[in-house]
Amino acid sequence: MSRPTPLQNRVQPDGTIRSVKARGLFMGNRGGRIHHPDSKTLTARRWASKRWICCVLSFKERHRTVMGQSYTELFFLDEATALACGHRPCFECRRAQANQFASAFSSGQKKQTVLTADEMDLVLHQERTAHGSLFEYSEALPDGTLFSSNGRFYLVIGSQALEWSFFGYKQSMPLSSFNKNIHVLTPPSICAAYRDGYTATIHPSANHHKI
Repeated sequence: MSRPTPLQNRVQPDGTIRSVKARGLFMGNRGGRIHHPDSKTLTARRWASKRWICCVLSFKERHRTVMGQSYTELFFLDEATALACGHRPCFECRRAQANQFASAFSSGQKKQTVLTADEMDLVLHQERTAHGSLFEYSEALPDGTLFSSNGRFYLVIGSQALEWSFFGYKQSMPLSSFNKNIHVLTPPSICAAYRDGYTATIHPSANHHKI
């Protein structure tokens, strides 16, 4: 008997949603339902609202039917992947991290007060819809940043770039070995939040490939 095809709900760093058997560390959603409950397939939409969040896999013993009548559950290898796609920590199930993120995010935006969730969502939505520009590699990228090069995705850790996959991080390469023009996927506001102190949760496979 053949195994059923996995649901199309695993997200890669550029935001593309794939059908892959891999499991991730985090769940999230894009502000509502973007699937057909009967067929459990995605609609043509790729978001329902500006509120893209990153959640824990389990919270207060709540049980959900994946791709049911509510929002569309999406799954990420780790938090760095979710942030690269423009999601932010959820204020309900990840309140401590969400508060830390909001503080670093606001500082990165040079704000004197901490931005609200709606204000952060507006900034992130503008950056998500403007995605696609090449970043001139002239300054150090903060740890946690994801970028693409030659059709592959990489995570920045110090002076190294770890190749991303749905199942974990693979080989490590010197960041200096890449061409100057690389496609940075993590939104600018989140890169700024990294620089101002936010630390994303990274899949433990990254520890096996650091040089």
